[in-house]
Amino acid sequence: MSGAHAHLRRFNHLIGEIDALYHEAALNFGMPDSAMRVLYTVCVEGGSCPIAEIIRQCGMSKQTLNSALRRLEEEGTIVLQADSGRRKRVCLTDSGKALSRETVYRLIEIENSIYETWTQEERDSYIGLTQRYLEAFEKGVEKLK
Repeated sequence: MSGAHAHLRRFNHLIGEIDALYHEAALNFGMPDSAMRVLYTVCVEGGSCPIAEIIRQCGMSKQTLNSALRRLEEEGTIVLQADSGRRKRVCLTDSGKALSRETVYRLIEIENSIYETWTQEERDSYIGLTQRYLEAFEKGVEKLK
């Protein structure tokens, strides 16, 4: 096994472990992963976010997103508002803001506390390398078509 292959296996394993921790957090909060991902995205976008941006950031299917939005709307956590054209925007209700303080913002605090222990150079390196990986992988997947 080449060194690059071993590193890639470790990288993929780490991604899986991190995803599992977000799943565990969602379970601890009593919410589906998709709902937590929607709330997370809306929160980091300031409490309101176009649906298209949620799709872009979360990478979930439109069907999964629509199910999560429907559930969150029925629970009174979000409202959908008209945006530009036929597009819609997801907005937190007061209830959604309260729920987010007890759930998503606690995760964001954990994330921030981790990043604050890194130097600016480490943060820049991590983001830069991850961005390069994403772009190269995206090109590779594009060639599969």
